[in-house]
Amino acid sequence: MTVQAEERERVPVETPVPLLRMQGIVKSFPGVKALRGVSLELQAGHVMAIVGENGAGKSSLVKTLSGAYEPDEGTIEIDGVPLARGTHAAIDAGVAVIYQELSLINDMTVAENLFLGRMPARKGFLMQREANRLARAALARVGLDDVPPWMRLGDLPLNKRQLVEVAKAITRDARILVMDEPTAALQSQDIVNLYAVVRRLRAAGMGIIFISHHLEEVFELADSAVVMRDGATVGARPMSQWTEAELVQAMVARNLESFYPWEPREYGDVVLEVRDLASAPLLRNASFKVRAGEIVGIAGIAGAGRTELLKTIFGALPATAGEIRVKGRKISNHSPTEGVRHGLVYTSEDRKLEGLVLDASIEENIALSSLKALATGGFVSRARKRKLARDASTRFNVRSSSVLQVTGTLSGGNQQKVILGRATATQPVVIMLDEPTRGIDVGAKTEIYAHMVSMARAGAAVVMVSSELPELLGMSDRVLVMYRGSIVTEIARDNAHSEAVIQWATTGAGA
Repeated sequence: MTVQAEERERVPVETPVPLLRMQGIVKSFPGVKALRGVSLELQAGHVMAIVGENGAGKSSLVKTLSGAYEPDEGTIEIDGVPLARGTHAAIDAGVAVIYQELSLINDMTVAENLFLGRMPARKGFLMQREANRLARAALARVGLDDVPPWMRLGDLPLNKRQLVEVAKAITRDARILVMDEPTAALQSQDIVNLYAVVRRLRAAGMGIIFISHHLEEVFELADSAVVMRDGATVGARPMSQWTEAELVQAMVARNLESFYPWEPREYGDVVLEVRDLASAPLLRNASFKVRAGEIVGIAGIAGAGRTELLKTIFGALPATAGEIRVKGRKISNHSPTEGVRHGLVYTSEDRKLEGLVLDASIEENIALSSLKALATGGFVSRARKRKLARDASTRFNVRSSSVLQVTGTLSGGNQQKVILGRATATQPVVIMLDEPTRGIDVGAKTEIYAHMVSMARAGAAVVMVSSELPELLGMSDRVLVMYRGSIVTEIARDNAHSEAVIQWATTGAGA
């Protein structure tokens, strides 16, 4: 080797200064250490996923980056420059955070939301025309060319409001965009559109932190993943070096094999039979049977009629044709109250809007469907209601200070357990679960799955709608596939695989 070559070997290769560097971040609250020395680096033009269970520290880390929290220890640098304290300093440095609950004002125009608190002005007068021009440019970058800047924001559908949040970050010249569960309330096509926007922003050099409970999204979109558990980072690798099993194991410290606790069971008699059921305009023709102790999954794309099927059986939607039989007896459900009386329960896919009274206590929510059974002489027994709530809370392991805790303060997973506690309190024959694990973390999902198995083992018939194919295939004894308002096929567990389900769900026919 020549001297010149040897000298070249000794020259260190310069690594670029990361767009964002967080080192040794510690944050404590009374009795809780939320962050335990978290470190990560984000490069420009890179999508980094942060995954972990609820309580792992993801939100605390994001709030520390945004300036909402001040770290007890550690440093934050952007382009190698220490970040000053406070939210304004973070915004000025190019940090933008889009939370799951959007921070937009529905009664203001789109442009006013984009430039809230910083509308273009000259000599004290607002420049509305200039605001609209700048708004159009920002909206075009997120695919909202068709949205007028002067339109009232609340008149836009949720998926477009989500993209307005992204456009707002663009108007602030954000260089680091944090997206916290951005797809939680979106349908499949909206998610595809959001992916396209994220990829365009990445190509333009923006650094993006993507927080999601959906592992398929992480593998689809991220360049790397950081796993958090108990306030610390327990793994950080490029996506090419992660497998789903390794991610799950890192998040919850258990193997993927135990993720879906399905087990073979003895089935009883048919307890629910649906014949040619229809409910205009979506549900056209549905027929199926479910036995006691069976878990039946229902698959289909958005708009296939899955939710409408469950709601019609329950009595929340009017049946326009067909019949429903429970334990061989034909029933006519004209309301959910009648559905409960016939031994049916339904849990909504939207637990905040239809599933819970968020301002009420756990006790009140669990007792809602059982008030008549808890009453004597027209008065609800407070002691019996308290016992019912405590028993259900214990059975479903609801993590709370007491059954008097306000339900809206619970995590998504614990809110879902409260819903299950109420559903089973009526001792139903058939339990219909619509997207039972939507928006909850991996650890809470495994608990919900275990409860589903327990309910089936106790003799209930469980009918589950889910948009997550791994969940359907992992938990169902058989899968029914819906297409344009009808059940088009039934697939036994041993023959159920994602390709077959997708083929039927998208075309209405097999391969």
